[in-house]
Amino acid sequence: MKTMFTKKFFSASVSLILAVAMVFSIAACGKKNDTSSTGGTHVDYAASITLDRNSGTMQQEVTVHAFIDGDTTHFTVPSSVMPGGILKARYLAINTPESTGKIEEWGKTAANYTKSALQKATSIIIESDTATWNADSTGGRYLVWVWYKTAESDTYRNLNIEILQQGLAVASNSANNRYGDTCMKAITQARTEMLHVYSGQNDPAFPYGSAAEVTLREIRTNIETYDNTKVAFEGVITKNNANSVYVEDYDAESGLYYGMMVYYGYALNGTGLQILSVGNRVRIVGTVQYYETGGTYQVSGLEYSPMRPNDPNNIQKLSEGNDPAYVSTSVKTFNNDKVTVTVGEENKTFDYAELAMSTSVEMKNLRVIKTYTTTKEDSSSKGAMTLTCKVGDETIDVRTIVLYDDNGKLVTADKFAGKTINVRGIVDKFDGEYQIKVFSLKDITIK
Repeated sequence: MKTMFTKKFFSASVSLILAVAMVFSIAACGKKNDTSSTGGTHVDYAASITLDRNSGTMQQEVTVHAFIDGDTTHFTVPSSVMPGGILKARYLAINTPESTGKIEEWGKTAANYTKSALQKATSIIIESDTATWNADSTGGRYLVWVWYKTAESDTYRNLNIEILQQGLAVASNSANNRYGDTCMKAITQARTEMLHVYSGQNDPAFPYGSAAEVTLREIRTNIETYDNTKVAFEGVITKNNANSVYVEDYDAESGLYYGMMVYYGYALNGTGLQILSVGNRVRIVGTVQYYETGGTYQVSGLEYSPMRPNDPNNIQKLSEGNDPAYVSTSVKTFNNDKVTVTVGEENKTFDYAELAMSTSVEMKNLRVIKTYTTTKEDSSSKGAMTLTCKVGDETIDVRTIVLYDDNGKLVTADKFAGKTINVRGIVDKFDGEYQIKVFSLKDITIK
């Protein structure tokens, strides 16, 4: 279970840490060149043990498939080691602050440290603690030691212990394993040196605003938990329409995109509106609310103060030039598939379309079997169309906004009736049914 690393935790711990440090300092008096964790000399515990290739443990040289967070990495392995060729590794003996769900202090710092170490590696070897590969409590990740060496070194370093001695993780069953003694010495030294999570200081990479720091995956997989909660998350703007934008973000651990509709209304102008331009990767800060009319959740209450551009409660532009994912999806998958995702230390199962809500998708070879056009004179959607499409035995609705051609002429349903089309759009929900919403004529191709 991940530990919440809060300022309250730090303030409650600093006094104890200082007291322990004083005891260690007194105990070290009169000892020269002391290389224990209670002495005055820093010990590189990650290099103090060696990788025994004849230990009887399972060992495999690997490459990185995907970086997840400080204590989780997906490695590419032979299919003889793991079917599918991907081993989802959970690092033994350490628990880094969260950076993939509820984002905690020092979480991104720990994740970046792990990524940097492995990116410079010329060789990486994972090792089990026993004679077999052992799964964690989720059943989908495997507990491993991670060893690496760089171009500047011909010996392997233990990354698990290196992270512990850097103070970027707390203990997680650290004493009860083959390197337990060294793990505990590394933890004691990090506490004594008051590093990172033991420092009592603010994390420079963590925005200390009033919102809960989360990922879109965390919101989507726990949506009711965040109802009426102010949140902050990152993602790419895929569409901007009618005072709302759609934001999506890729999650490497589950291999899925997660999305959210964000309503900005009339509260923004100037730079604030420019931040929400399609293609920008942004930091959104707002409140999760249930949208009764659409029967879905959205985020609203965005703010931007040009006088305080770095205020953690502001929306912020992080980068530009990013494309929507437009994940290729079949109607059969969309209508019927279930997806199991690890949430915390448990596995939860969702309908595919539920998790894909507000993300960009592409569907091909849809045969339009029925059309409906909004004709109410007093409706802002007058002229919008619903195209009921079929592929095999599966049907799906494609809903458009009011569309115009290059000459400014209204596009009517006759253009698509009976045709086979490819569409690109956003997963939406109407009257309890999931559908694809299209915002541009160029996103519908007649075959």
